[in-house]
Parts: sequence; structure tokens; C-alpha cells
Amino acid sequence: MFSAEDLRSLLDAVATGRVSPDTALDRLKHFDFEPVDDFAKVDHHRALRTGFPEVIWGPGKTSEQLVKIFGALRQRNPVVMATRIELSTYHQLRWQIPDLQYFDLAQICAIAPLNLEPRYSGLITLVSAGTADIPIAEEAAVTAQLSGFQVKRLWDVGVSGIHRLLSNRDLLSEADVLIVVAGMEGALPSVVAGLAACPVIAVPTSVGYGASLGGLAPLLTMLNSCAAGVGVVNIDNGFGAGILAGQILRTAQRLNTRSHPSHPSPP
Repeated sequence: MFSAEDLRSLLDAVATGRVSPDTALDRLKHFDFEPVDDFAKVDHHRALRTGFPEVIWGPGKTSEQLVKIFGALRQRNPVVMATRIELSTYHQLRWQIPDLQYFDLAQICAIAPLNLEPRYSGLITLVSAGTADIPIAEEAAVTAQLSGFQVKRLWDVGVSGIHRLLSNRDLLSEADVLIVVAGMEGALPSVVAGLAACPVIAVPTSVGYGASLGGLAPLLTMLNSCAAGVGVVNIDNGFGAGILAGQILRTAQRLNTRSHPSHPSPP
């Protein structure tokens, strides 16, 4: 990933003569985006702007296109991930990308260190209402882990057996951000937000009978939550919830660094 620190170091190296202008130009020629054949333009600048590199949306792309996009992104990023990748597609990709990992429940493919350690402080806790909601919750969990955050999981604690949730109050209290995933009527995020002292990101899923309207019913329930501090992402958007939780923690860390600088400026 070409970070602000990398750019500053490169400019310093040019200024001091350690790196030639031609070499710097070669490194920067695809600094903002890089064309991949005639079907994609990979956004290398996104990590510098937002703190998170571009992520590949899997559906609608051929395996050949995915391989080439993975190849372009891995040149600049230690972690490259693609979402909504079916197992059959992964097997096709693995032939050409031997170090590709697959998270089957989350349907995420990634090129990443095998023992990826958290890079940021804070804890993201994932809560699912039912077992059927776990794939979307896992998409959020794996996204957060690959983005450098510590996560914990608490599955199948929906409101139809509220004692299951209440017996895990300690997990809710130690979380810095909670992602709550629910289908059916979608009541769980409101209950959790009434118990927790941290932001709650609600994820409606398309799990449910006909009147749930493919996730519309839990979405409306979550938008109408009577509990304060609940933010709602789109139906089945575990990826978006994972990134949002990461942005919250990164912002908190940045504010804390500003308030308590390790090397204060001289008076």
C-alpha cells in the first residue's frame, strides 16, 4: 500500500538524490489508478484517501478478470480481498493464484499473511440473531480481520431466546463497536443497543419468510429503532458493516493520538 508516509519518503529520497526522478516517476505513474487491460481501472489511491485499499466485488467478473485484478492490486497492497466469491470460482482462481485463501462462510477470497495480526486498537464484536445469519456476519468479521482489526463472534442469540443474549452481557460490555446481524423482524440491534455503551451497526439480512420481503422488513425495523446509537447498512451488506466499524475505530485512534501526542511540539 502506498501510504502518505511512503510518498513522503519517496519525495525526500528524490530531494536528497538517493532516488532519481525517473525512478520516482516509474513508481508514481500508476499512483492514482492503473488500467487493467480494457475492463478495469484499479484505484491504488483509495488507501491513501480512506485508509482502506480497494476491494474486489466478485459477482459479474470472469475468473480471468479476477486474476488480473488480483495481480494488479497485490503489487501495492499486503492484503487483497474479493467478496461474494463462490467456491467453484475460488477453485478456478487457485490454479493461477496458489497463495489465495478462501473463507467459505464469508465467501471471501484473500491474499494475506497466514498469521495476520491486528494493526489497530479496539475490539469489534459480531452478533448474529440466528445461525442462518452467520454468512453475512462472517463477511463482516472477515472483512474487519483482513483490514487489521481484532474481532470476536457471538452467534445465534436472537430475541426469540433472549436469555442467550443476556447470558453474554460481558461480551457486549467489552466491545468498542458492535455489529448486529439479523433477519426475520430484525429486532436484535435495538435490544443490543439498549444494553451496550458503544456504537451499534445493524445489518439486516434477507433471511425470513415471505413478509420479510427479502430483508426489507428487518431493514425498516432497524431504521425505526427506539434505541439510540444504531446505524444501519444495506440488506446483506456485511462487508460495508465491517469497513464502517473499522473507520469508527481508526477515527477514534486518530483523535486519541491528536489529544495525547507521543512527541509534543516544543512551545
